[in-house]
Amino acid sequence: MPIQLLPTRLANQIAAGEVVERPASVVKELVENSLDAGATDILIDIEKGGSRRIRIRDNGAGIPKDELTLALSRHATSKIATLDDLEAIMSLGFRGEALASISSVSRLTLTSRTAEQDAAWQAFCEGRDMAVQLEPAAHPQGTTVDVEDLFFNTPARRKFMRTEKTEFGHIDEVVKRIALASPQVTFKLQHNQQSVRHYPAQRENADAAMRVGRIVGKRFTDEAIFLEHHHDPLGLSGWVSPPQVCRHQSDLQYFYVNGRMMRDRLLGHAVRQAYGDLLGDDRQPSFVLYLTLPAKDVDVNVHPAKHEVRFHQSRQVHDFVLSSLRDALSVGASQEPTSSHNYQPPDPSIYQVQQPVQQNMPQGVGGNRHPSGHNSGHTSGQSGGASYGSAPVNAAASSTYTNMMQFAPLTTEANGTQWQPIHVLDERWLVVARSAELGLVDLQQLVVCGTQHQLMQALEPGLAGQPLLLPTQIEYPKSATLLQQYQGHLSRLGVTLRRASGDRIAVLQVPAILRRTDIANTLPRLFEQLEQQPATVTIEERDDVLSWLASHGHTERLTGAKIQQLWQDFGDQLPVQVLDWQQALATASVTN
Repeated sequence: MPIQLLPTRLANQIAAGEVVERPASVVKELVENSLDAGATDILIDIEKGGSRRIRIRDNGAGIPKDELTLALSRHATSKIATLDDLEAIMSLGFRGEALASISSVSRLTLTSRTAEQDAAWQAFCEGRDMAVQLEPAAHPQGTTVDVEDLFFNTPARRKFMRTEKTEFGHIDEVVKRIALASPQVTFKLQHNQQSVRHYPAQRENADAAMRVGRIVGKRFTDEAIFLEHHHDPLGLSGWVSPPQVCRHQSDLQYFYVNGRMMRDRLLGHAVRQAYGDLLGDDRQPSFVLYLTLPAKDVDVNVHPAKHEVRFHQSRQVHDFVLSSLRDALSVGASQEPTSSHNYQPPDPSIYQVQQPVQQNMPQGVGGNRHPSGHNSGHTSGQSGGASYGSAPVNAAASSTYTNMMQFAPLTTEANGTQWQPIHVLDERWLVVARSAELGLVDLQQLVVCGTQHQLMQALEPGLAGQPLLLPTQIEYPKSATLLQQYQGHLSRLGVTLRRASGDRIAVLQVPAILRRTDIANTLPRLFEQLEQQPATVTIEERDDVLSWLASHGHTERLTGAKIQQLWQDFGDQLPVQVLDWQQALATASVTN
C-alpha cells in the first residue's frame, strides 16, 4: 500500500480514540473549554449516561460566527499561537483536538453568541462526512455544545461502554473534580431531566472549606488538616486527613497542578511517603491539594487527555510536597485529641451489641416505649466493659450491670456535652456516663438526627434516585393530583413516577434511603406525608418529610466509630434519662 494522507474523517476518529475514551471524557473536554472561555455558570445535561446526549451550556465569551466552522477543525484553537505559548500553558485546553474528535464520533451541534453579535449562530457536524452546516439560532451570550448518539458510527467503541449507571458515575466524578478546582463557578449536573448536583459559586471572602465540604463531605473538612506552604516559586495548599481517619478506599484523592486535575505518580509517591508508617496497610491517603508553580516549570503537553504532567525540577517538587505534608501531619498529631482535625474513632469493641433477652421491666422503666411501639427489653450477663475516656464507671456497677439496669428507676432528664457513650444495650439504647452518673439515650433517635442532617445536606441539588430493577406498580387514589401538584417535590426527593392505568402509578426510582424498604407500602405513606401541606410549601421547609424519611428509611449498619461520631455531632440535642445507679446497686445486693 503506498504512503498517502489519511482522510480527515479517519484521522479525527483516530485522534478520538485518544481523547474520547468514554462519555466522561467528552464532559471533561467541553467543561474545560467553558472554563477557558471565562464561564461562571455551567449546566451539564446528560441523558442515558451520556450515550444518548451530552449537552454543556455556559455563559462564557462565546465563539464568533466566522470561527464556528473553524472551531470544529483539527488543530484549531485560540489558546496558543507560538512555541513560547506551548511552553507556558495556563489554560486547560490547548491542543485543538477535542471538538473535532468528538464531532467525528457523534452528531454535534455547536451554538454560540458573543457579546458583540446581535444573534446567535449554530454549527452542525455529523460524523459521516464531517461537513459543517451553519444557520442562525436563538441563544443568550455563551455557548452550548450538544453531543448526541456518541459512537454511533464506531460500533466497536460503543460496544465497550458500560451500563448507564456506571458511565454517569464517571461523569459525576469528573464534575466533582473540576468543581473543586473552580470555586468561583456554578455547576449544575442533570441526568435524564433530573437535577443530581448543584455546586453554587463561592462568594468572595467565603470560607474555602465550604465548597470542598459541599463536594466531598463536611466530615472530611472537619477532620482534615488545612495547610498552606510557600517556598518560592512553589506553593501548596489544601486539606489532608490525619492517618487515623483516612479512608479505606482511594476515592478521596484530589490533586491539582495550576488548577488542572492530575493523577501524577511523582505527586502520589510524595503523599504516600509523607504518611510513612503512620498509615495502616488497609487505609489510603485522603486529601484535596493544590500545587502552584510557574507555567514554564511544568510540561502539560505529555498526554492527549492531559492526565499527566512532567516537572522540569521533579526532585524539587517531590521534596517540597513531601516536607509540606510531613509538617502539616506532625502539627496535626501534636494537637489535643479534642480537636476536630485529630478525632480518633474509638475501638469498636467497646460497643458490644448483645443478643436481646425479654425480661419484665420495672414500673419506672416500662412506661418508656421505643419508637417502634415495643417495650425496650434489657440484656442479661456481663456488660462487656464499661469505661470510656474521662467517665470511669464504678467496678461494682460494671460487675452487677444487669441487675442495675433491671432495677434502676429513671429519674430526671439532663442535657449536656460531658456525657460519653460507653455501651450499646439491646441495639436500642446507648448507655452514657459522666463522673459517677449513668444514663440512657434512645439510639434510634440519635440515628434519625444524623440521617436527617445528611438528607438536608443532599437536598439542595436533590436526593439521588436509584432505579428499580423492575418498576413497581402501586395503587394510590389521588394519583392524578399527586403527579400534577407534587411532581417537583418528588423529583427533589429522588422519586420518579409514571402514570399507569386508573389510579395506579409505576415507581421507576426511589432515593437510596428507601431502596431496601417495601416500596409498595413505603411510597403511599410518603405521598400521604407530602399531601399534609400544600404544594406551595417547598421541600426545604418540610422538616416533617425529612424526619419521616430518616425514621422509616434504611440506615447503614452501625459501628462503634459511627456511633461515636453521631454522638459528637448530635448528642447534645437528645435527652439523657439519668439512672440512680447507687440505689440500683443497693437494690441489686438486697435482691441477690
